[in-house]
Amino acid sequence: MAHVVVVGGGIGGVVAASELRRRLGRGDRVTLVDKGGRHVFQPDFLWVMMSWREPERIQRDLARLSRRGIEVVTAEVRRLDSGAHRLETSAGPLAYDRLILAPGAELASDALEGFSTAARNLYTLEGAMRLREDLSAFRKGRVVVLISSTPFKCPAAPYETAFLLDYHFRRRGVRDSVSIDVVTPEPQPMPVAGAEVGKALAGMLRERGIGYRPLSKPARVDSAARDVVLGTGERIPFDLLVGVPPHRAPAFVREAGLTDGSGWIPVDPRTLKTSVEHVYALGDVTAIKLANGMFLPKAGVFAHRQAEAVARTLAAELTPRADGGTFDGIGHCWVETGFGKAAFGSGDFFAAPAPRVSLRNPSRPLRWGKVLFERRWLRRWF
Repeated sequence: MAHVVVVGGGIGGVVAASELRRRLGRGDRVTLVDKGGRHVFQPDFLWVMMSWREPERIQRDLARLSRRGIEVVTAEVRRLDSGAHRLETSAGPLAYDRLILAPGAELASDALEGFSTAARNLYTLEGAMRLREDLSAFRKGRVVVLISSTPFKCPAAPYETAFLLDYHFRRRGVRDSVSIDVVTPEPQPMPVAGAEVGKALAGMLRERGIGYRPLSKPARVDSAARDVVLGTGERIPFDLLVGVPPHRAPAFVREAGLTDGSGWIPVDPRTLKTSVEHVYALGDVTAIKLANGMFLPKAGVFAHRQAEAVARTLAAELTPRADGGTFDGIGHCWVETGFGKAAFGSGDFFAAPAPRVSLRNPSRPLRWGKVLFERRWLRRWF
């Protein structure tokens, strides 16, 4: 009998635990550890911001997975002792035979001075709710969508935010009184997707009158003066700051020595194996270098596909009758643009010499595809 422990109740963790439970034998144990005990469907944060979803609708109790035979432990992982095959958690020690790390990225708002006090954190449910309140009263001024640093998860999200803010202010009839600017250290929107995708998105921003400031790395946020201060010393004023905070690997991962110079866990691109025996990692916590030297974006679609691949690999290892599998680097994402439309990017990120990604123009059918995806995903896994 084997005991597989999965850390993290996000998309990758839920899929990995569920697929393992389905594929392993009855005598094998699958345990999911998550510090919050609830799955929050993060792709819906923008819809919460726009008042299109309520918080309770995008959350699920992870305890519901116990109906599938998954043991769910609500606890914070404090230490990983890979030599002893043991996790130290706030609920006590937990031994494992195989370990899958899917804790996601830690949002390090404190890593950029002034961010916590001045910005609405785009990547938390609380931040989305506070931004919803801001938008109900905002009629005039300067809005800055700030990307603090790279890498960050869901590369389309800040650009979707800018498009949806533009839509919101146009619908309210106050767009002429509001300026919107995207400030980012990236050389172009979604650079890993390639020059053509970046050019298309930059053009869409320009058509909507949204300012775009690439290669602009913030040094700090002056909350008193309400300025974003760039590394060059230039100041960008704002009345409303919508921010993507710096990201980093969780402390227990860093302290276990699993990260490299990138700050993330290097894994085999196909098998998701780490440098430590019997330990796998997937999703936002990983660093997968592509053929062109860039890194695979951090996105839920990749976490999902990686989770399926790891589940197949472990099932083949632990159950002789099962078939193995590998991660193929195929991914996609929607780019919501407002007015009931969304663009859609998809492609092969493992292609050489560079990812082959295309972007379909915004349309209503594509936006409905995103709505149906949300419904089907939550129904399928919960």
